[in-house]
Amino acid sequence: MSTFTAIGEDREIDQEEFTPGVEPQATWCPGCGDFGVLKALKGAMPEVGRTPDETLLVTGIGCSGKLSSYFESYGFHSIHGRALPVARAAKLANPGLEVIAAGGDGDGYGIGGNHFMHTARENHDMTYIVFNNEIFGLTKGQTSPTSPKGHESKTQPHGSAKDPVRPMSLSLASGASYVARTAAVNPRQAQEILVEAIQHDGFAHIDFLTQCPTWNKDAKEYVPYTDIQDSDEFDLDTGDRREAAETMYEAESRLYEGEVLTGRFYHDPDRPSYGEEKRAQGDVPEEPVAERYFEDGEWERTADRLIDRHT
Repeated sequence: MSTFTAIGEDREIDQEEFTPGVEPQATWCPGCGDFGVLKALKGAMPEVGRTPDETLLVTGIGCSGKLSSYFESYGFHSIHGRALPVARAAKLANPGLEVIAAGGDGDGYGIGGNHFMHTARENHDMTYIVFNNEIFGLTKGQTSPTSPKGHESKTQPHGSAKDPVRPMSLSLASGASYVARTAAVNPRQAQEILVEAIQHDGFAHIDFLTQCPTWNKDAKEYVPYTDIQDSDEFDLDTGDRREAAETMYEAESRLYEGEVLTGRFYHDPDRPSYGEEKRAQGDVPEEPVAERYFEDGEWERTADRLIDRHT
C-alpha cells in the first residue's frame, strides 16, 4: 500500500463506508432522480473493490454537484462546467485513484460542453455521470441543452426554438470508449452500468436520466423504459461504432416521443487511455507525480526544465 494513498488495500468493503458522517442525508427534493444516482454509486463501489480512500469524486455546479457532499470519498466541488478538467488533472497526477466526475445536463452538455468533447476525444480514464433531467434545476427551471423543442420555461416562455443536444451521439462522435444510458427508475441496471463504466479503462460516459418533479414535470419519471440488451427489437453489437451510432440516434429520438431506451450502447475495451499513451511516450512519469512530492518533499517545477532548455 502506498504511503501517499490507501490504494491497493485488499479488504472487504461495505457500501455504508460511502455514507459521510457529516452530512449523511441528502436534501434533494422528494422524488428527485438524483437519489437514484447516489444509491447506485454507493452500491457499485464495493463491487468494483474500491474504498473511499481510493476514490475521487469531482462535481460541478447544480443539484448534481451536491453528490460529493453525500458521498464519502476524496471530493472536489468545481465551478460550473469545469468538473472534467479537474478530474483529468487528478487522474494524470495520481493514476491509481478511481476518478469519477459528475454534473448535470446544463453543466456537462452546455457550459462544460467543450471539456466534455475533448475529454472524450482524448479518452481519459475516468467515469463521467451526467444527471440528465432536461432542465436547469438548481436555478429554478430554465431551458437546458437537452430540453425538448417547444419546451416552455422562464427563459423560453414561448417555447424553445432549438432542437435538443443528442448527448450519446455527441459522446460517440467525440471519441468516448464507453457510452451508456440508464435511469433513476431502473436501479438494478444503473448499478450494473456504473460497475462496468468504473472498471472500464478509458473515458466512460453515462447519460443518467434523473426526473425532476419540481421544475420539469413534463419529463415525468422516464417510464416505461426498455433495456435494449433485453429487447427483441435490438440486436446491437456494442463494439460496432456504426451500429452504436444508429441505435443511439434512435434512442435519442424516441425519448422525446415518450419511449425510454436504456442500456449499453458502445464499448471499446482495446483503445489505450490518454494516460497510457502519454506514459508510453515518456511525457508522463511512471511514478505518480503526487506520490513523488509526498515522499521526498522536493518540488519539481516544469517551468524549471523549460528555463534550462532556453538559457
